[in-house]
Amino acid sequence: MEQVIPKNLHGSPGKPARRPDRRLIVVITGGVRRQETFSDKGKVNIPHLYGDLLPSALFYSNLRNEGVTSHFNSISSILTGTWQRVDGWGNSPPTAPTLFEYARQETGLPASEVWMVSSNKALTDKIGASSAQAFGPPYGANTIFPKALLIATVEEAIRKGQQRNMMHRESVQSEMGSVLQSSDYEGLGWNVFGERQQLDRNVEASVQSAIQHFVHANAPATGDQLTFFVTVEIMRRYSPSLLVVNFSDVEVAHFGSYSLHLTGILNTDRLVYELWQEVESNPEYRGRTLMVVMPEFGRDPDGSSTNGFFNHRSNDETLRAVWMMCLGDPVRRPQVIDRPVLHVDVCPTLARWLGCRATESVGGSLAGIIN
Repeated sequence: MEQVIPKNLHGSPGKPARRPDRRLIVVITGGVRRQETFSDKGKVNIPHLYGDLLPSALFYSNLRNEGVTSHFNSISSILTGTWQRVDGWGNSPPTAPTLFEYARQETGLPASEVWMVSSNKALTDKIGASSAQAFGPPYGANTIFPKALLIATVEEAIRKGQQRNMMHRESVQSEMGSVLQSSDYEGLGWNVFGERQQLDRNVEASVQSAIQHFVHANAPATGDQLTFFVTVEIMRRYSPSLLVVNFSDVEVAHFGSYSLHLTGILNTDRLVYELWQEVESNPEYRGRTLMVVMPEFGRDPDGSSTNGFFNHRSNDETLRAVWMMCLGDPVRRPQVIDRPVLHVDVCPTLARWLGCRATESVGGSLAGIIN
């Protein structure tokens, strides 16, 4: 029998309500074209998404971004269900309530239940909550940018003339730990709500553990790899009901290296698969989780005046048309849906799954997911 999630129209961040027996993980990658992913030639770059996950997934093959194709605007459109046209670098928050706000205000989720972990600091902590003031007190998300810590560590090492310390992983651990302890979280772009001192100590412990895994793992030392380890630590420590993860290794395309862009796609494919493995092995998530994966946008076409895969500025199909994969028990049956759907359809669909309504969304609710 499906659980009925109580509505708390006057929920307070400081007053935990009964947690719904549902978990939602939203994974948003950077920009990838379908020709490098879900195409006959591209599937070699996504062996896990294509070979391991697609057979059991609900797959929307034509998810469309019809808004502003900057990172902040695209992710804000996904999380608000409205097309966002604000500053592309996150200097202004979204103009409509986010999925975080809908979920916290209507279901009474406490702050420790709602997180965003992102490799892209360009999003800023403003993406966790809107400027609409629709709900009065802040109902946003905890936001952590692990890559910002990695960058700050490199910058600090250079400032102190300790570049040699960054050449070996064993030295990186102490350097990153030192920066973490000496920095205020806001200086790294992080924003942590709730019982602040206690929550901060737990966050620091989680990140320190993630750093240790990052340093000693037999895996690429990229910003996304650190983001993945921090995400897993947050899942194991807090078991949040709503977790948004943003990877951005693929954005190395802006430096003009196609081979590194493909490596970024391969790395993202592996991390998404390993994140799903964590869902399947973690008793707090197994059997009760919906995980959705989607790019922010594609990239410009080859031969374009904007340098093709380098950028995402055109109005071509290679930029506008992407895809979305849905995994977990909520999926009624594995299938491929080819009809066009929109980025702004995602928020109201996921809000329904969480037991709330995205009242200001302009999108519609998608079929195929049990609500």
